[in-house]
Amino acid sequence: MPTRSIPPAAIAVNRPRTSGPVVVSVPHAGRIYPPEILAAARVERSQLERLEDGWCDLLAAGATGAGATVVQALWARAVADLNRGEGQMAPGEVALPLRAQFSAPGRKERAGLGVVPTRLFDCGPLWTRPIDGAALHWRLESFHRPYHAALAEALMEARGRFGHAILIDLHSMPPIPAGQPGHGARIVIGDRFGSSAGEWLIDRVAASAAHLGEGVVRNRPYPGGHIVRTHGRPGDAIHAVQIEIDRSLYLSDERLPDRTRVERLAGWFANLVAELGEARPDAEIFPQAAE
Repeated sequence: MPTRSIPPAAIAVNRPRTSGPVVVSVPHAGRIYPPEILAAARVERSQLERLEDGWCDLLAAGATGAGATVVQALWARAVADLNRGEGQMAPGEVALPLRAQFSAPGRKERAGLGVVPTRLFDCGPLWTRPIDGAALHWRLESFHRPYHAALAEALMEARGRFGHAILIDLHSMPPIPAGQPGHGARIVIGDRFGSSAGEWLIDRVAASAAHLGEGVVRNRPYPGGHIVRTHGRPGDAIHAVQIEIDRSLYLSDERLPDRTRVERLAGWFANLVAELGEARPDAEIFPQAAE
């Protein structure tokens, strides 16, 4: 992949004036397609855009004002999927010299949704040639690794200042189809089945989401991906939760933001951030005995 051009910034880190322990991650809403990516694609940009969590970043618009550090992807998910680990690729999706380093792919990787998305089910391969070593290195070094480094830095800084840190990994999802676990839910809270966050955090997020009057479920069908699995370490006082929001709650039929519905959800999310910023995990875990 050519590397002569100077690409735009891949990520943004927005810090509040008065910070709290909450860090918000928005990894899939980027809408910038570097020229190298468009030149390497065998499909139209509109097909690559289907990978995006369309306009999900608008839902976090008030999070910085509510005290959260927001780490946001500016480049599109087609460059690299920040919610996959560097080893998450199917061997058949990469050039022959790379295949030995990828093994035991899961369902998503076999479907072409690894750390570099390579296929969509109804349009075939996304790229003119298999992902080779140079292309993989460029994508990881320019985008994937800086994003995770920024998240880790923000979380460590928050924990150092407040004694704990809270990561909210924000995503959007299509409506959950009938017959799939979680059908009917509009918000899915993922904590890797209890391994990435304390119960006190999940209880607060679930209670807040319930006030929206929409169906809320936990972990099904989205228990959380690489981001919460990697950065969530409750034993080290870093708690991570993934929130998936049904896109139909804020997008029109043309997949464009509906201002009124976006403002409703952005207001809810900012309130959640502010509430979590005031939470004291030690008080939740060790409640004061009744007088």
